Amino acid sequence: MQEYIDFFQQNMILSLVWVAVLAALVATIFKSSTAKYKTIGASELTNLINREDGVVVDIRTNDEFKRGHIAGSVHILPSEIKSGAITSIEKYKATPIIVVCKTGQTSHESANLLAKAGFEKVNMLKNGMTAWNENNLPLVSDKPASKKGKK
Repeated sequence: MQEYIDFFQQNMILSLVWVAVLAALVATIFKSSTAKYKTIGASELTNLINREDGVVVDIRTNDEFKRGHIAGSVHILPSEIKSGAITSIEKYKATPIIVVCKTGQTSHESANLLAKAGFEKVNMLKNGMTAWNENNLPLVSDKPASKKGKK
């Protein structure tokens, strides 16, 4: 036992880094196990849409959404979810919803807030639209009207 104490005293920085990494790991495991939403992959998302009439809630910026989104997605900003302005998706409280952001980093908070707001089946797309695009899955876009015929 004295050997461990000597090691920690002689390698204080290394020991503190090790303790910090361990604490971060425990916090991450605890956070994911207590989350009120489920993290899913792109294939699970397509199954939820096709088999359970799941609804995709896209929380990216307006420009990102217009450039390309999953067909049938409902666009809502994270600020609207935070403020409780979610009337556009209230009707989906008992339906599986899948929160999607650009990379999967910002959808955690929105998914948690929706679960707290009473949505029963909240999911989050792991790695966001990046994962969707990597799987070569289809997107639809809001393109401006064509100006054919004008000279």
